[in-house]
Amino acid sequence: MLRDSGHLQERDAEMAREGRYSRHDPPLPLYTVADADRAIGRFRTVDFGIDTPLTERAGFGLTRAGHVLGSASIRLRIDDASVLFSGDLGRVGHPLLRPRAAPPAARTIVIESTYGDRDHPDPGAHPHAALADAIRRTIARGGSVLIPAFAIDRTELVLHALSALWRAGEIPAVPVYVDSPMALAALDVYRETVMRAEFLPDVEPTMFDLPMLHTARSAEESMALNAPRTPCIIISSSGMASGGRVVHHLPHLLPDRRNTVALTGYQARGTRGRALLDGEREVKVMGRYVPVRAEIVNDEEFSVHADAGELLGWLRELPEPPETVYVVHGEPGASRALAARIREELDWCVVVPSVGERVLVG
Repeated sequence: MLRDSGHLQERDAEMAREGRYSRHDPPLPLYTVADADRAIGRFRTVDFGIDTPLTERAGFGLTRAGHVLGSASIRLRIDDASVLFSGDLGRVGHPLLRPRAAPPAARTIVIESTYGDRDHPDPGAHPHAALADAIRRTIARGGSVLIPAFAIDRTELVLHALSALWRAGEIPAVPVYVDSPMALAALDVYRETVMRAEFLPDVEPTMFDLPMLHTARSAEESMALNAPRTPCIIISSSGMASGGRVVHHLPHLLPDRRNTVALTGYQARGTRGRALLDGEREVKVMGRYVPVRAEIVNDEEFSVHADAGELLGWLRELPEPPETVYVVHGEPGASRALAARIREELDWCVVVPSVGERVLVG
C-alpha cells in the first residue's frame, strides 16, 4: 500500500508538471517509491495485546480497533505517563472483521471524532437499498455506475454488498470491474489464509460471489473503462475522488446523464467527492472544469467509522476514567459535538485542542 501510494504521488506530480495546473513550481511528490521502500525496511510486526518496550522507560501496546484489517489503537507509556490514541475506531458490527477490543486504561486519551456529531442510519430490512435502486435505474437507461471506493476495506465491503444484492435479485448481473492496483493488492491480502483469524466466523473465504467480476490491472484496461461498451459497475479508488484512477474516469462519465456516481463513505471538505455530495454542477479535474450531469447518490451504510454513540461506548469501556480526553481528527463541529457529549454524559475533563497546541501529560 505504501509503495503504491508513493507511485501515485510520483505520477500525480508528473501529470501536474505536464498539465501545468499545480500551484507549485515544480510540483513534487510528498514522498516517492524509494522513500516508501526505506520506510518499509524498518517495519516490524507486533501482535495485539503485547507490551513492547522501546527503551528502559518507554513502551507501547496495540489494541484491535476494528476499522480496517490490522487497524489498532496504541497506548504509549513513558515512566508514569500513559497516552491512549484511539486511531480510527471501527463500528461495533463490522460486516467482515472481528469487533474492536476493549481499550486499556490510560491517564490521557486522544480520540478521533470523524462522526462525532451524528449516528449512522439504521439500514432496516433492506441494506443498501438506495444503492440497489440507483444501480437498477442506471442500467435501465443504458448507463454505468462509478463507485469511488477506498482501496483498503471499502472496496471489499462494496464487493461484499454487491454480492448480497445480486444473490437477493435486487440488482441485475452486469460486469463489475475493480480498477485500482492498490485495491487489488489489498484483496489478495484479505484472502490470505493467515488473515482468517481477523474475520467473523461466518465470512466465507472468498468474501464475495459475483458472476461477472473483472479486474483492470493495466493502464490500458483502466482507460477502456472511460467509455464502457455495455452498462457496468466500476469500483475505483480513491474514495473521495481526490486521486487514483477514478480521477481519470470522472471527466468521461460525469457529463453523461445516463451514468451514476455512487459515493460510499465520508467525504472531507475540499475533496471532489464532497463537491459532488454538495451538488456542485461543475468540478475541477486535472486543471479543467467538468460538467456534472450524471446522477449522484450517497450510500451512508458503508461507513465503518464508529459514530458518536459508538465512540462514547468505547470510552465507557475504559477500566477507569482518564485525567483528560482530547478530541481530534474531525471537522470542528463534529469534534465540539463529541466533546459536549463526553462532558455531559461522562462528566470527564475533555478538550478540543487547537492546531499546534502543546500540553503536558503525566
